[in-house]
Amino acid sequence: MSPIAITVIGHDRPGIIAETTRVLADLGVNLEDSTMTRLRGHFAMMLICSGAVSADEVERALAGLAADGTLRVSAREVAAEEPLAEAGRPYLLTVHGGDRLGIVAALTRAVADAGGNITDLTTRLSGELYVVVAEVDLPAGTDPDRLGTELKQVSRELDVDVTFGPQEADVL
Repeated sequence: MSPIAITVIGHDRPGIIAETTRVLADLGVNLEDSTMTRLRGHFAMMLICSGAVSADEVERALAGLAADGTLRVSAREVAAEEPLAEAGRPYLLTVHGGDRLGIVAALTRAVADAGGNITDLTTRLSGELYVVVAEVDLPAGTDPDRLGTELKQVSRELDVDVTFGPQEADVL
């Protein structure tokens, strides 16, 4: 069977992850990749899973999560992806500054123009302080110092502080 992409979105409450993963385990569905977060009282979760069930079966099994109308659940089959070719070293981009329109757009454009791929991005607004944390994969042969210089230029134009450097390797 094809991998299944599952999304759960809605009003946050305790137990969403526990209920979702219990249903999946009961179905014999293996959780392979996931991201889950809380955004201003709203919950968002995306999962890539595998198992000997269809996306329709998964969605029906998870329907109880959405019964009270506070969550939306969807499941669909997705194409199996070949492992990506080894990228260059991963980098971490952090931004701190006053909230203003276009911060994410300008900085991610600089990364994209350098051929970088943003693999994870989080933003938070805390009062007047806006924080961005992005994980960036650069293709082998890309000059990270050149991208760092470009990001510093963009940060001056936006009046925010930017830090860009190698990311610590994950220990698995």
